[in-house]
Amino acid sequence: MRLFFVPMVTLASLLLVGCSFSANNPTSTLQTDKSPEQYVDCVEPKLKDNKLNPTVSHSNRSYRIVVSSKVAVDNVLETYKTDNGAKVYLYERQLPASTLMTSRLERAALECL
Repeated sequence: MRLFFVPMVTLASLLLVGCSFSANNPTSTLQTDKSPEQYVDCVEPKLKDNKLNPTVSHSNRSYRIVVSSKVAVDNVLETYKTDNGAKVYLYERQLPASTLMTSRLERAALECL
């Protein structure tokens, strides 16, 4: 009976590790010379090519791409207009094992800089 609880407690502990990170702090902050609209026009097709379903919304000075996650909260990429391009904020929650590699969202964000 005890052998059953050891893996369950381990799994629960790993899942709670993801909850310890602050959701309000971006995992990456990037700068691009492109406008927010140009940047999103580059990132969105790359996400669709990777079989992700991005949802894009925008305001006067910013764009937001939301990619649904099956495991954690949604991943978000926000771009804000600056004097010389755009500032990009990436908010991602990943399982501890997947933090060793860059995600498809982060790869697309870096390729479009």
